[in-house]
Amino acid sequence: MSTLKIKKEHPHKAELIEMRKKTAKPLLWIGIVSIVMLFSGLTSAYVVRADNGNWLVFQLPPIAIISTAIIVASSLTMLIAQFAIRKDKQTVATLFLFITFILGIAFTYTQYAGWKELTTQGIYFLGKYSNASGSFLYLIALMHLFHLFGGLIALLITLTKSIRKRYSSQDYLGIELAAIYWHFLDVLWIYLFLFLYFFR
Repeated sequence: MSTLKIKKEHPHKAELIEMRKKTAKPLLWIGIVSIVMLFSGLTSAYVVRADNGNWLVFQLPPIAIISTAIIVASSLTMLIAQFAIRKDKQTVATLFLFITFILGIAFTYTQYAGWKELTTQGIYFLGKYSNASGSFLYLIALMHLFHLFGGLIALLITLTKSIRKRYSSQDYLGIELAAIYWHFLDVLWIYLFLFLYFFR
């Protein structure tokens, strides 16, 4: 149902939709800024602790590169879903939202596989055999994964609504909000990967 039709048939509902559009994005950006501040603090603490000595230098597991490729691909599929819904191609939008969700699951799996590789190298999060460098790496990755779970939930809700044809070229705020957050998670991971790769 288009926004124009909603305004004619349900004026109060149309007002609610307009209010949601005006408030949802600023709230999302406030949340994103707070996440940026969190990871800025974590990476700054990482640098400070590394300079204090007793810092174990190790290689990131090769699967971290695969993780990065997967999340970049998921951002591209999310873009396709955005473009599709703007053209009222609901089936295409739904398909690429589903692919994005699957890629998000795949990214989660590669993170878990990467942690298993680290433990085989003797890199632990906690315990008497742990080192601050490994603990920081696990903490940063876990915090990103925690926020990614939020993105997966948002994607699942958006996908469900898309399957039910709740979006159109006139009203696709849900997809747009999910996309902004998902693209942010992509950029954040690229930053974290490069940081951890070059600063050890």
